[in-house]
Amino acid sequence: MEQNDHIQVWGGIESTINRVKDTYLDQLEYCGHYDRETDLDLIHSLGIKMLRYPILWEKHQPEPTTVIDWSFADRRLNRLRELEITPIVGLVHHGSGPRYVNFFDGTFEEGLAAYAKLVAERFPWAEYYTPVNEPLTTARFCGLYGHWYPHKRDNYSFFKVLLSECKATVLAMETIRKINPEAKLIQTEDLGKCHATPLLQYQADLENERRWVSYELLSGKLTPDKVMWKYMVDSGIDESELHFFLEHNCPPYICGFNYYLTSERYLDEKLSRYPEQYHGGNGRHSYADIETVLVDLDVKTGPSVLLKEAWERLQLPLAITECHLHSKREEQMRWFNEMWKTLNQLKAEGVDIRAITAWALFGLYGWNSLVTRPWGDYEPGVFNLSSGTPRPTALATFLKMLNRNNAYEHPVLEGQGWWKSEKRRIYYSSRQSLKLNTAKVAPSCRPVLIVGKTGTLGYAFQKIAEGRNIHFIATSRGDMSITDREQIEATMRKFNPWAIINAAGFVDVDAAETMEEDCLAANCIGPVLLADLCKKYGIKFLSFSSDLVFDGEKNEPYLESDAPNPLNVYGRSKALAEQEMLAVNPDSLIVRTSSFFGPWDKHNFATSLIVSLKNNRTVQAPTDICVSPTYVPDLVNECYNLLLDDESGIFHLVNQQGEMSWYEFARKVAETAGLDSSLVRWNKLSRMTSKAERPRYSALGSEKGIKLPTFDDALLRYLEAVENAYFSRKKVG
Repeated sequence: MEQNDHIQVWGGIESTINRVKDTYLDQLEYCGHYDRETDLDLIHSLGIKMLRYPILWEKHQPEPTTVIDWSFADRRLNRLRELEITPIVGLVHHGSGPRYVNFFDGTFEEGLAAYAKLVAERFPWAEYYTPVNEPLTTARFCGLYGHWYPHKRDNYSFFKVLLSECKATVLAMETIRKINPEAKLIQTEDLGKCHATPLLQYQADLENERRWVSYELLSGKLTPDKVMWKYMVDSGIDESELHFFLEHNCPPYICGFNYYLTSERYLDEKLSRYPEQYHGGNGRHSYADIETVLVDLDVKTGPSVLLKEAWERLQLPLAITECHLHSKREEQMRWFNEMWKTLNQLKAEGVDIRAITAWALFGLYGWNSLVTRPWGDYEPGVFNLSSGTPRPTALATFLKMLNRNNAYEHPVLEGQGWWKSEKRRIYYSSRQSLKLNTAKVAPSCRPVLIVGKTGTLGYAFQKIAEGRNIHFIATSRGDMSITDREQIEATMRKFNPWAIINAAGFVDVDAAETMEEDCLAANCIGPVLLADLCKKYGIKFLSFSSDLVFDGEKNEPYLESDAPNPLNVYGRSKALAEQEMLAVNPDSLIVRTSSFFGPWDKHNFATSLIVSLKNNRTVQAPTDICVSPTYVPDLVNECYNLLLDDESGIFHLVNQQGEMSWYEFARKVAETAGLDSSLVRWNKLSRMTSKAERPRYSALGSEKGIKLPTFDDALLRYLEAVENAYFSRKKVG
């Protein structure tokens, strides 16, 4: 393993196989890794040289008589050797072993040691192992909280599971070293810490001592004089089980820690301060247990503090073996960047830190429900699997540059992560006087330039940028004409943007029939000029198209590859713009979307509908036009992600499961808002005032796998937001 002045970047694939009752939940199955032969080459493209890689017991030997099929492991580990990527072989990842073993009779330890022997014999060149991932966390989930098999909820079961996993690790490494004496243990655990009010400090002290148990057991440092030795014996553990580790110690070569924003906790008996989801207790006291990022404590917290504590306590080399944040793209980048800088600073201060691990390279499933049911919500990682095919995100470029240059720069990295923002939700502060710095400091980084700041999209891009702490400059027609080359270039030189978002355009579909020249200038000539100049100056460019580029002859959602055939002037202006923008600048990002509704525009269909219904007025809506209503905040958030991912070409962005007629849309809004849906009257478009011909069917789908939330979910969020923005329950208008 190379040692450099800077820490290494490792990689990891989320590979949990945990058991819930009689069901095994397999992350590698969910992410499709078993069936994709290209994954390791994608990882190699990042410049990663060390990879946490699973050869899991439950998968390979589900029954005691199973004759192991090594073909998958052979292909993957041999491919890693060809790519010169060193594997850290994982044998159990949050698992309880196959059905024929358990934590309470020695079969788990004996079984894992026997399986480890088979793996080592098959791959005698493998040098690094993690036999059991996060034994303390797994023991908590299996034996203390009851989330995973065997679903126990008591201290004795918790410690039995923990001791079984640690003993299995020792026996596995002893067996492996008989085959490869140079084999090294890279152990992993959660890097947590607990803070508390004075009343609950006893509970925090217990948990803060408990967090070291797995490492001290493995290292033979948990002696009878230690607090946890007595606590385990008092919980029913036989001392002979503890003496085993004094006689068979197995210090890790590297202590790996996994730090998440939920790892550090605060305990407070004043339950009324916190939402009910955080309420709990220990049988002696009831209290809230909340992540410290949601409170403001007058103590030092964070990974730097905790890693120094680990170094002082363990005096063994350290690594961050999981670095992941489920958030928007720039926040994922900021989090990894912050951790990277923190670890390098600690290394410079003399702490022996070896690496940071980009975790969940292909994302993960179901951790929103603690992996207690199949699948669950998907969280993208370095690659996004939403389409079924791995798509590199901005993190992929980030990692490539770190591995190539030991540095990476992007304007969004200068923005503060939400976990440090004074705007984040704080449920409680222990500071005597919390002084917030409300003075605005002009950002020094390159901005996003938003063209068309007064329109629906332009305003939304500004609102979302503020929320995501992305520096922007917004212009109106008076600031810059998009059909004036000199004005555009002057604006580019003045602001030096890293991206330009064209949110301007001619939006009146019917008026376009008699104002064709104006429509063409705003929707085609201007955007093409912007695209051309963005190509010249190396600026990322985003512009918008429409579902009206299609003729409506399909009976299923239009995909990105379907050929445009517009029926009206507006649609023709958009179709022509698409063609010419990509011709002058193939790196252009073009988003086709449809039928906006959002909380910041009083004049969109949904908001106007609510105003009418609240005033007991009828509303007519056509039944013969099928569209895909799109919630503007969802659209804009995903557009920022695509920009950061450096995507290009045409993308369809609409809310999922939202294909409906305008009449159905209106009824859905009315019913969900609890308004009188009988005031919504159906009609035919041909009977309504309309100059422009429209496709009867223009619902959009995507073959590129970019998925906005469902329409129903978006509608609920819209109604909550729009009620707060424009209406009150006592007054209309």
